[in-house]
Amino acid sequence: MLPRMSSGTLLRFEDRPSDSPLVERVWRSHSERAGTFLSVAASHCEMVVARVGGRTQLTLRGPETRATPCDCPADGEWLGIRLSFGTYFPHHPAAALMDRRDVDLPDVRGRSFWLESAAWEYPSFENAETFVARLERAGLLARDRAVTAALHGDAHALSRRAAQRHFVQATGMTHATYRQIERARVAAQLLAHGDSIVDTVHAAGYFDQAHLTRSLRRWIGETPARLRRRSRPLSFLYKTAPPG
Repeated sequence: MLPRMSSGTLLRFEDRPSDSPLVERVWRSHSERAGTFLSVAASHCEMVVARVGGRTQLTLRGPETRATPCDCPADGEWLGIRLSFGTYFPHHPAAALMDRRDVDLPDVRGRSFWLESAAWEYPSFENAETFVARLERAGLLARDRAVTAALHGDAHALSRRAAQRHFVQATGMTHATYRQIERARVAAQLLAHGDSIVDTVHAAGYFDQAHLTRSLRRWIGETPARLRRRSRPLSFLYKTAPPG
């Protein structure tokens, strides 16, 4: 399994936001030792290039609706392109990739990979946006603008039923599920950085501590107290804001 990234010493990582409407974030990481971490729930699709044991592999990944313990090999390198919410692979729907039903694409001599009858050079941390733009022009990536409109509260863009249909088709999940996952990720990030449980309840918009605990157990796989103690490495939780 491929790690998204840990904030502990198991993995060293670097990430940056993107100015592309198709890309939410680009990251890369290197494992300093073998170990395990907890891959938490995530809403977005992404592409991950793994270089482990002399082999290179590009994997298409979908959203995750539960936390999953994962093994991390020693001395591996990963590059991830996290797509913006509502950007998807037309030939590999988000629902088909969801919950670690990843698609590994065939490697071509370690320099490129095979996708839809063509060889594509592996992307780099620096040229990720150019790579994604080429995939979009070739019809291998698409963005559903109705999803973006719904996230920004554009009530006139589509009817509620049509907007929900677009959400599920493009992302594999409902708007409500997206909001729950993102809120849990915000709460986990706050707790991991030292915020109190009481402050996190209010900052992330939970009713009470019991509500927070149920959410974190479901989506993150940890309790608030264990997150504050940083008891085990988690997949990458970058700073973000609660969903609107």
